[in-house]
Amino acid sequence: MALPLTMSMSSKWSRKRPHFPLLAVLLVFIACSVLYNEFSIQRIHESPDHVPSSQPAPFTYVKPNLPQPASEVLDRFSSCNSTRSFSGKKIRWAGLDVESGRRRSVSQESCDVFSGKWVLDNRSYPLYGESECPYMSEQLACHKHGRSDLQYQHWRWQPHGCNLKRWNAIEMWEKLRGKRLMFVGDSLNRNQWISMVCLLQSVIPANKRSMTPNAQLTIFRAEEYNATVEFLWAPLLVESNSDDPVKHRLAERIIRPDSVLKHSAQWEHADILVFNSYLWWRQGPVKLMWSGEQNGACEELDGLGAMELAMGAWADWVASKVNPLKKRVFFVTMSPTHFWKREWEAGSEGNCYNETRPIDREGYWGSGSDLATMRMVDNLVSRLGPKVSVINVTQLSEYRKDGHPSIYRKFWETLSPQQLGNPASYSDCIHWCLPGVPDVWNELLFHFL
Repeated sequence: MALPLTMSMSSKWSRKRPHFPLLAVLLVFIACSVLYNEFSIQRIHESPDHVPSSQPAPFTYVKPNLPQPASEVLDRFSSCNSTRSFSGKKIRWAGLDVESGRRRSVSQESCDVFSGKWVLDNRSYPLYGESECPYMSEQLACHKHGRSDLQYQHWRWQPHGCNLKRWNAIEMWEKLRGKRLMFVGDSLNRNQWISMVCLLQSVIPANKRSMTPNAQLTIFRAEEYNATVEFLWAPLLVESNSDDPVKHRLAERIIRPDSVLKHSAQWEHADILVFNSYLWWRQGPVKLMWSGEQNGACEELDGLGAMELAMGAWADWVASKVNPLKKRVFFVTMSPTHFWKREWEAGSEGNCYNETRPIDREGYWGSGSDLATMRMVDNLVSRLGPKVSVINVTQLSEYRKDGHPSIYRKFWETLSPQQLGNPASYSDCIHWCLPGVPDVWNELLFHFL
């Protein structure tokens, strides 16, 4: 299904550019972060029948993103002193017409670039070489770690009835001149950020580019364009106890559902923002610690309901702070997983391991993508009108069962004999090999800038 998408004009703004080249630290940081993150995310796929549930309750509206100087900042040491059932609160964000439920109109593209098919293109793809990108993550460098079939690098997305704008790194840098492009979200958004850096870095002389890892915020700089391409770790968008970019494997997930202020302080000065959030909401119930709550009291809510609250707080920031003539905001839809081979090949067991070609059944939709979440995001984002453009990567990525790292990645943990005897059991069917699928997500971003 296609979500509404709008475009707005952007102009150029200048930024000062500090210099802190620390590439080695960056690579260690990315590796450790993926290690801590991956296991907990894969647990959500132990059953394809995972469906969040919640009980209807009367509700009251909460105004989000209000300064709360007395509130404790959530971190990995935070805990709930008590937990009660969900009170039914809802987020009332700026511009939301509660009484009429009115939706602001969103203009449509004349051609739906999100509807199409994958075409094998050995001449034009990949857009860069895996070994040519010094910023490549060890978790995404599939060929380096033993994957011999390279066809996954050579697929081009072809929309029905039109063409995507052809990628041009120099043109993209001109669009970014004097600006900050920031990706904000989880490890899949980091996957897209690394793709963008690899797509762009080759046209910048080595002595004119640098990478600055700064824990939660990592920055790639191109001096001659006075531009940065940045990644901010904020997997749930709102403040949470999982905001440490490395140590976030926790027994319980706690969020402050009515506040993005902790993260927005870092993203608010970016000129182009690319947000995502999805997989972390599918790990089971979420604990809610509302701003101003005393004594560590929490409420508990299913993942979809908690995501809707967090998205409301995010939408409030967008509605009240974004001028689309000065700042571009994109939201990238859910990235699908491929943990159940029987979904695309009836009667088969296994997952993405040893898959070498895309699914050729148009409209295929697996359990790794959730329609209820898609509808919620559609409903919320459409109310933001021209302030947000949607990059709908879900359906086109659903076809790419062949694009995941599977077992072809660096392992920082010791594999057990049982795992070694069953490669499918430790396959990463969440993230994406590079070069690969996220390069097309960035081609879409380039198309709409």
